[in-house]
Amino acid sequence: MTETSAGRELDIIVYGATGFVGALLAKYLVEHAPTDTKIALAGRSLEKLATARASLGSAAAGYPLIVADADDGPALKALAERTRVVATTVGPYAKYGHAITRACATAGTHYVDLTGEVLFHRESIDANHDVAVSTGARIVHSCGFDSVPSDLGVHVLHELVQADGAGELTDTTLVVTALSGGVSGGTIDSLRNQIDVSKDDARLRKLAASPYSLSPDREREPDLGRQSDVSIVDGRKIDRTLGGWKAPFVMASYNTRVVRRSNALRQWAYGTNFRYSEVMSVGSSVLSPVIAGGVAVGLGALLGGLALPPTRFVLDRILPSPGQGPSEKTQRNGHFTMDLFTVTTTGARYTSRVKAKGDPGYRATAVMLGESALGLVADEKELPQTAGVLTPATALGDVLVRRLRAAGFEIAARKL
Repeated sequence: MTETSAGRELDIIVYGATGFVGALLAKYLVEHAPTDTKIALAGRSLEKLATARASLGSAAAGYPLIVADADDGPALKALAERTRVVATTVGPYAKYGHAITRACATAGTHYVDLTGEVLFHRESIDANHDVAVSTGARIVHSCGFDSVPSDLGVHVLHELVQADGAGELTDTTLVVTALSGGVSGGTIDSLRNQIDVSKDDARLRKLAASPYSLSPDREREPDLGRQSDVSIVDGRKIDRTLGGWKAPFVMASYNTRVVRRSNALRQWAYGTNFRYSEVMSVGSSVLSPVIAGGVAVGLGALLGGLALPPTRFVLDRILPSPGQGPSEKTQRNGHFTMDLFTVTTTGARYTSRVKAKGDPGYRATAVMLGESALGLVADEKELPQTAGVLTPATALGDVLVRRLRAAGFEIAARKL
């Protein structure tokens, strides 16, 4: 991996390497990147960066350290111009992500992050898409548990349906079959920030609530009626093989919009009647409707509680803070399984599965982000020939599927 495009000095810069997830990403790259990959660590404190580098062992001893604050435009410009890819874990991205994203788009530098913030993603599209198209940069948001399993799960479904000549996708649902891991302090902080930004702005609330808030052109989207991200569904309505009622999935309101953007960026290749939703299994016992209802009430209470100052005060002292993460044991023992079900325009039924070991929001996310960055560096000639503000499926597609399979993920589709 000795070639660097446009004479770039570095292949990958890990921005936020002193944070919890940034450190996991750096460790993953040390252990899995080809030895000739030119990697640097970046953040706002040289002392902390030096400590982070030392913790990675002798293999990282030569990694350059780059100091750049999230609001230091000139420093971020210089950072972006030195490398082929920036992988950033510095969130909430609405607070700290705009300048680095803009710097990468302008410099023609590929970019990956972990955002699950609808409004930031929308603002990035508006500010950076055309610039990135002109420079050839791939700005790829949401390369972790938000939203790689969702995006690639639909991607492999679509590819198999197309290979079989079975028409287009219609009603498609992701079911979180199994999930175990810690609660992400960064995700909670992103949620807080989005609530704060939009609570006094009706336009932003409406944008965040739109199922097509990340669409490249809302006017061209098909009118498929109401699509709810907070619903309780009888599993048999998803597929006749499923038992029990399904509860709302906390990440559905973001993941669904990413998948719909993938469809639109591909000129609605999944289908013009493609309806996508995500739910979570709570078992198949007779109590599943009650449990699913309880999950829905709890999710609503969390969102409402974060929006109201008295309950926000209490929740802020209970919920994990940014920079905190689960124990090594929790990370190691975590796992997730996501099963997707679809019906095509020919009436055929298909399913796909995305499954991995490791805490979803931390260890598995470090794998997904790391392989996304490595794919942009090592496999650039195999990538879809596109640029702009993209999704994991449209920027990396089969390259990322192949890489994650090699890293131990199960990603497969089959006809039912």
